[in-house]
Amino acid sequence: MRFGKIDYLNLLPFEVFMRKYPTPSYCKLFYNKKKSYPAKLNIEFLFNRIDAGFISSITAMRAQNERFRVFDVGICAKKEVKSVICIKDDLGNDYQSATSNALLKVLGLQGRVLIGDRALRYVLDSSTNKQDYIDMCLFWVEKERIPFVFGRLCARKHKEFFCKVALLFAKSHVKIPHYIIDEYSKKSGVSKEDILEYLNLLTYKIDKKTKIGLYRFYRKARILGVKSPKRF
Repeated sequence: MRFGKIDYLNLLPFEVFMRKYPTPSYCKLFYNKKKSYPAKLNIEFLFNRIDAGFISSITAMRAQNERFRVFDVGICAKKEVKSVICIKDDLGNDYQSATSNALLKVLGLQGRVLIGDRALRYVLDSSTNKQDYIDMCLFWVEKERIPFVFGRLCARKHKEFFCKVALLFAKSHVKIPHYIIDEYSKKSGVSKEDILEYLNLLTYKIDKKTKIGLYRFYRKARILGVKSPKRF
């Protein structure tokens, strides 16, 4: 049971949930080893090197063609997100992202995409001027009036198991122990207070309204000819 883990703060609640969830020891061992950034995990998933994981939304669009299952749990935001930004004074994509690079095109923005903990540190840096970047989720919400989904839990194998995981996680209210917050604060370089404030910006259940936003993003991406990642 090979699970691919996005090694960002945004999945800290799921990390805590999985530590308590009854899974085989070998699954937990692999869960802690197979971790990377979203774009890398997309490829790992498409090439069957992992069985499940939070896959970029733009890659989850390929579920029907690639014959994997998607669940109504993901990395979502209803307003600002702070960890997906467009830096105005530079051009280019972020090699760590697929969905955010596609979102840049859908939104018609010009600049360099930065995601994850690096983006969060950039936003929180006292020397950063708010005029220097655009919070891409906030830009989307102000334009579309609907939430955005950055990643989605998907599975190629053990689908029934991950279906149960998704259902329970969507209903749960995960309380993160202080020692784990301390651990991730040292690892990420983000203060404990900022981590908690950041996590409050995120939601994980893909409800009806959130799913409409997801499919609207897909439709706009298709119209613009934005391609989802695939096996080469």
